[in-house]
Amino acid sequence: MPIKIGTSAPDFTLKTKTAQGLEDVKLSDNFGKKNTVLLFFPLAFTGVCTAEMCDVSGGISAYESLNATVYAISVDSPFAQAAWAEKEKIGLKLLSDLNKTVIKAYDVVFPNLAGVGDTAARAAIVIDKAGMVAYAEQTATPKDLPDFEAVKAALAKLK
Repeated sequence: MPIKIGTSAPDFTLKTKTAQGLEDVKLSDNFGKKNTVLLFFPLAFTGVCTAEMCDVSGGISAYESLNATVYAISVDSPFAQAAWAEKEKIGLKLLSDLNKTVIKAYDVVFPNLAGVGDTAARAAIVIDKAGMVAYAEQTATPKDLPDFEAVKAALAKLK
């Protein structure tokens, strides 16, 4: 089960790969400014994850119009994430939780996925500008997608 609604979102600083190199992204930098959507996904270069990230990238304006920043988080390295994003034209900011500290803090660990090890479960977390969890969903299986209409509805209440 993911982190509980109404709790304080654990802050984190994760790496992302940009054209300029590796950069830190700190969740609390959004506090007081924007709502945040965290999309946890198991692994880059997999079918369902690619479809999800491409769909969300294509519809990013809907999240931006709700005053939200979207971050996608997996246990892949930032280098693998960047190669995947380039190949698939994914426009979301992808954050690397290689040490698995954030997936543990948000309680979205999928144990031993396909026998290769622990990854992020597929989950969607909405965090308001004050840093509180406003919506939290973990899908039943890695093949299931979050309810993006419910995510947008949660954001609309925060606007």
